[in-house]
Amino acid sequence: MNIREMGRLLRAGKVSSVELVEEALQKANTSGRELNAFITVDADSALETAQERDRELAASIDRGPLHGIPTAHKDLFYTRNLRTTGGSLIYRDFIPDHDATPVEKLAVAGAVSIGKTNLHELAYGITSKNPHYGFVHNARDPERIPGGSSGGSGTAIAAGIIPMSLGTDTGGSIRVPSSYCGVTGLKPTYGRVSRYGVLPLSYSFDHVGPLGSCVDDCAIALSAIAGHDSRDASSATEPVPAYSAEPEKRLDGLKVGVPANFFFRGIDAEVEAAVKAAIAAMVKLGAEAIEIQTPDIAAINATQFVIMLAEVSALYVHERDAGRFSPGTWNLLEQGRLIQATEYVNAQRLRSIFRREFNAVWQQVHVLAVPSTPVTAPLISDATVNINGVDEDVRMASTRLMRTANLLGDPALAMPCGKSKSGLPIGLQLIGAPFSEPLLLRLAGTLEAALG
Repeated sequence: MNIREMGRLLRAGKVSSVELVEEALQKANTSGRELNAFITVDADSALETAQERDRELAASIDRGPLHGIPTAHKDLFYTRNLRTTGGSLIYRDFIPDHDATPVEKLAVAGAVSIGKTNLHELAYGITSKNPHYGFVHNARDPERIPGGSSGGSGTAIAAGIIPMSLGTDTGGSIRVPSSYCGVTGLKPTYGRVSRYGVLPLSYSFDHVGPLGSCVDDCAIALSAIAGHDSRDASSATEPVPAYSAEPEKRLDGLKVGVPANFFFRGIDAEVEAAVKAAIAAMVKLGAEAIEIQTPDIAAINATQFVIMLAEVSALYVHERDAGRFSPGTWNLLEQGRLIQATEYVNAQRLRSIFRREFNAVWQQVHVLAVPSTPVTAPLISDATVNINGVDEDVRMASTRLMRTANLLGDPALAMPCGKSKSGLPIGLQLIGAPFSEPLLLRLAGTLEAALG
């Protein structure tokens, strides 16, 4: 069930928040345990909060759509009196004395957190193969990765344990799990959601956003967590509009950009067919598909990678004990230490140039429609994927179509748009201009309804 379906049953008196939370906890301790979806399950606190939400409803106090709904948080978010590990041994015993702003806002909106979801170590990867807290498995096929770094969030939603979870996205970490797990995920505009109380990875790329069982779940969650926060220096002051995923009857006047370069090259044939079918569905509803040339995406990816490597390694510059990290994480930290200050500064200069170039794109179209990932979820055992006869590293392939939105800070939404012949989800990515989340959510909601 999604958030609104749960809410209707709750307000009709057919189910209580306690019953919804008890069911979520039962699933978290059965299928969730098999999938390694959670690092910490907080049953006592969740049930206590659910009881309070039921008392509030009985007293005609309704906090809104999230009232009494079971949710969870990626284990990067500070949670008061509950450990926040970051999927790492470094933070294994870290117990914050306050909540992260998004956690705080969800609680005010009435959500009930059942715990902290598993993730790639330090959120620095896309497989969620965490050696410290267990590999996360994909609910659609447990032999495959769920994507990362928000892999526990994605697979918990796909398994039907919870309808929504908080995630973070530095190089695709909300959208990759959404693509591989067949759920919806939204990386908002940089600064749209506060990062106060969220363990950092890369200060100029980290984004906070929701993953949900449908587009509407993400719209509801964003409505609760968006807004300026004076405690976060990067927090945007742009007013928060209404967010809705209510389907439109027509898409007349909408200009959908279909890149002729990069995004549709080196992708699986089934992925290409499903994404182009989704674009055709938009056209059938009145949208205009316009073939465009985007700025140099390969150069954008390289620029984003240089900046990210340097910023992450700067956070852990004093860490010299390789034994506290997985080999993959340690290798990335070592790579970042090799980047010179001049290279970092020049990459930031290039970033400004790409920002100006992409501003011109948004003068031509309202949205870009591209694949989320070039393939469906790889096997856990695979280090590479073969795409049209070419072997490519799983990590680089999975994030290849993602990094642009992180470098620019533009909003991007990933949603299911079909399945492969083997039944694995295929993801569509919608990228928009800064603060165009209302458009992305309405478009995604319309497309979700059209695709069934």
